[in-house]
Amino acid sequence: MIVVHFINKNTELLNQLLDRAPSEGENVVIKGRKGTVLSVIPINDKHVNVLVELEVIKKPQFLANDPKKKRR
Repeated sequence: MIVVHFINKNTELLNQLLDRAPSEGENVVIKGRKGTVLSVIPINDKHVNVLVELEVIKKPQFLANDPKKKRR
């Protein structure tokens, strides 16, 4: 069993005890967000750091001034 630390932009997202570490280029889902593994850095026999890049969540843009809605 290996302790895997998933890291995104110097922020540790998740620690997980796994049978095997993910490989580079593998797709992963962490906390409901899709991402890809950039690199795998072994620390010692039982610890591995995995650098992950998550997909960017685009927020919907709301229309500030809608000409159809006017107050009377």
